[in-house]
Amino acid sequence: MSQNVSEEEKQLLLDIAGGDRHAFTLLFKKYNHYVYSSGRRLTHSDYWAEELVQDIFFKIWQNREKLGGIENFSAYLNRVVRNHSFNILRQLAQDAKSIDNISSKEIAHTTDEMIDLKEASVILDQALALLTPQQRIAYDLCHIQGLKYQEAALQMNISYETVHSHMKEAIKKIRIHFKARGVMYTILFAILFA
Repeated sequence: MSQNVSEEEKQLLLDIAGGDRHAFTLLFKKYNHYVYSSGRRLTHSDYWAEELVQDIFFKIWQNREKLGGIENFSAYLNRVVRNHSFNILRQLAQDAKSIDNISSKEIAHTTDEMIDLKEASVILDQALALLTPQQRIAYDLCHIQGLKYQEAALQMNISYETVHSHMKEAIKKIRIHFKARGVMYTILFAILFA
């Protein structure tokens, strides 16, 4: 039976390598929960777990022609999830370390180069004002109140996927707003993820 499943999966990978979108959808349905739960376990974040699912399956589709050479897709996917999760954690740790290295004296002496946290809070408020009402509610429930996407979906009476979409767009708009004002990512990170 396991050999049969392996042969079926091998054929599925070959179909995807040939550009079969339906086969890719089947693969996604089979493994997206695994990617999410593994990513959630490693990053301790619903947001980053959702990002992992999107990034990993997007890259699988982009590099689909290589799928035919994969002998054990489960092991391959496990390695990809772990590597992506560790890359995220490494980046978050570097960002946090950068924040720790900024002393209040350095901030006072470099006001021309970077904005202080009070000004960044004002810019965040401006960015939040640009969100649609639904994005703002989702942001408040998930980020401010710390609810999981599923919990926010129940409160907002919308689907989990819609909450995820609202959060993704909200974070994107906030980042664009900060970037347009020349605010360093480390300060944005300090405000959004403190």
